[in-house]
Amino acid sequence: MPTAVLTDHERAAVQAYLRLLKTVRAAFDGPPDGRRPPVVPPSALAEAERALAAAGLAGNEEAFFRLLHTWHPGPTDR
Repeated sequence: MPTAVLTDHERAAVQAYLRLLKTVRAAFDGPPDGRRPPVVPPSALAEAERALAAAGLAGNEEAFFRLLHTWHPGPTDR
């Protein structure tokens, strides 16, 4: 259960990161194919980068992951 009160921009950054994480996991969860590496759509990464910048967290991964863990513990612990 979230315990931190997030701004709209912080919430958007956390949500974009979680969507990116799901996208990356889906890309790597498929059957191994030695011919082609897993592909993550550039739009998923761009969305996360825009959201981090809007929240003032771009380049400050320590603060972002502390915020993420406080608000949504678990997904980064797997």
